[in-house]
Amino acid sequence: MMQRLLFATLFSVSVITGGAFAAGGVVKSPTGVAPDRYVYYPGTEVLAKDEIRLIACGTGLPAARRGQAATCFLFELGNGDKFLFDIGTGSMANVAALMIPYDMLDKIFLSHLHTDHWGDLATIWAGGWTAGRTGPLKIWGPSGATPEMGTKYAVDHFLKAYTWDATTRNAKLSPKPGLIEVTEFDYKGENKVIYEENGVTIRSWPAIHAGDGAVSFSLEYAGMKVVFGGDTFPNKWYVKFAKDADLAIHEVFLTPSELVEWYGQSPGQALGVGTQVHTSPPAFGKVMSEVNPRHAVGYHFFNEEGTRYGIYDGVRSTYDGPLSLATDNMVWNITKDKIVERMAVSPEDAWSVPGSTPPPPPPAPGTVPDPMTDWIKAGRWEPANKAQGDLVKTFKKEHGMK
Repeated sequence: MMQRLLFATLFSVSVITGGAFAAGGVVKSPTGVAPDRYVYYPGTEVLAKDEIRLIACGTGLPAARRGQAATCFLFELGNGDKFLFDIGTGSMANVAALMIPYDMLDKIFLSHLHTDHWGDLATIWAGGWTAGRTGPLKIWGPSGATPEMGTKYAVDHFLKAYTWDATTRNAKLSPKPGLIEVTEFDYKGENKVIYEENGVTIRSWPAIHAGDGAVSFSLEYAGMKVVFGGDTFPNKWYVKFAKDADLAIHEVFLTPSELVEWYGQSPGQALGVGTQVHTSPPAFGKVMSEVNPRHAVGYHFFNEEGTRYGIYDGVRSTYDGPLSLATDNMVWNITKDKIVERMAVSPEDAWSVPGSTPPPPPPAPGTVPDPMTDWIKAGRWEPANKAQGDLVKTFKKEHGMK
């Protein structure tokens, strides 16, 4: 069935573009370079000026799963800008595998504050800080019905929770990458511009999900529009403002029966969650039939043999247009002429890579409070220092350090 679904997706794209899909192209030489494959190798392709690359770095559910992280979509634009929309639990492993310098991953837009949409903030905050980011993280997120339900409150208290972490790193690393700058916008804004720079416009509108304070986004660039719905029950704002998008992302949730069988929920909870808090497959299809995007993307379910068939059939009962049922590492290249879907191939054991800005030096002695007391320092075992003496001396010489 996965083959059927992938073929249906690719075929729908080829109908739009007029192209044809071969199995990786014709191989003309037994020793030469192979033709283009239907996969994406991160960092090996030039992104055209008028092109958007979208990578699904998390498409799953709040419960942890090795094969599918929680929500995160990376937008890469032909002007060089990169934006993360949501940063759900576990998603940073997929982001890191793309081997993009952390300096280029400093803009995050949060649709709402459930853990499966911002739970990996700690990972990109501390991981980027220790692996090459040179400036603060920048977060855009919605307000709430009360101040304590908004993004600013959440991030302020996130930093309070990680006081020990930040205080101890500040003494050894540059403190600047440990800062987080928050831009909180009104969740009630209807198609309101919340970001406009370098030819990119990002708008938000309200979503209906669990409580006030969830939003959907659109990103406009090079005459194209990509919509990220976050989590939401079908609503009038999405139908209005996602109209005729080039690519429209909207959640499509497990069916109530699947929630009972696979996700441990009671029938009453499954019916409420699957049809009122989230979007069922037939409801997703109805939304997309009304919005009529060039390409529709459904996400927010564990995409596997036990689930995808029922979801696919439910969507197709109300929608017959171009469709992807997303899973982690799915990639879409979007231009005015065509939309191409592939899967990213990336290493399991990726290292962070340097950007064009050199990493900052540690703070000068005495400029940042030392969080370690003399009592703890007195417990150092000095034979270890003697054992590493030659290593330290050689390293300092190699790097011109005194």
